[in-house]
Amino acid sequence: MHLDVQDLRNFYYRNALGRSAQASMRRRLLELWPEAKGQTVAGFGFAAPLLRPYLADARRVIALMPGPQGVMPWPPEGQNVAVLTEETLWPLETGHVDKLIILHGLETSDRAYDLLEEAWRVLGPGGKALFIVPNRAGLWSRRDRTPFGYGRPYSAGQLETQLRKHQFLPERHVGALYQFPSSRRIWMKSAAMFEKVGRTMPGMIAGGAFMVEASKLIYPPKGKVVRSKALRQKVPQGVTAPVAGFITGDPQG
Repeated sequence: MHLDVQDLRNFYYRNALGRSAQASMRRRLLELWPEAKGQTVAGFGFAAPLLRPYLADARRVIALMPGPQGVMPWPPEGQNVAVLTEETLWPLETGHVDKLIILHGLETSDRAYDLLEEAWRVLGPGGKALFIVPNRAGLWSRRDRTPFGYGRPYSAGQLETQLRKHQFLPERHVGALYQFPSSRRIWMKSAAMFEKVGRTMPGMIAGGAFMVEASKLIYPPKGKVVRSKALRQKVPQGVTAPVAGFITGDPQG
């Protein structure tokens, strides 16, 4: 079950712990993908906090937000790139995406099998996907005061096994969120120290999230997915409406 977009927005943009978590994941992301010049970058779930570094140089940035979660206009400045979409029927051409980030999308989905097939479909040859999920061994998955306390947490092995079943090749994985999942002053003051120790000696502290980078294999996923007609969603005022069919060209919203 997806979380509500308002709760996610409040956590990442209006909560000190959420802003710290955003910084931790973004730092790790940029270690893996320092740039995306001239590329199409998409995010699914609530990946907006991690898409910002690519807004300036990417050919296109698209924030896909599933219907059960809801959508918000993003970024708050400039043209809107967020779109409300059916969870397993994205308004993107096959093979259109160079980089894909899934955050708060896989572990909360009731249709993870179809979701992974849709992710495989939109990636182009040589495309990379980054799957970010709660670590079942970490403290964050045990506290429902953060978004990482909802849905199904994974171990690294479980996630990589699931990705291989859907014709993804896991290549690298890193941990994130080594700080204690609390907004109390004593834990916030020590957050930088825990993050540094976790990044340099990951065996000492279990991170709150796994970030697994995977490439698209050339063979299509096993099984068949029946592609239904796109859902018609009501979009809040001020947000670009989903495009009927597939998105192409430069963003208009």
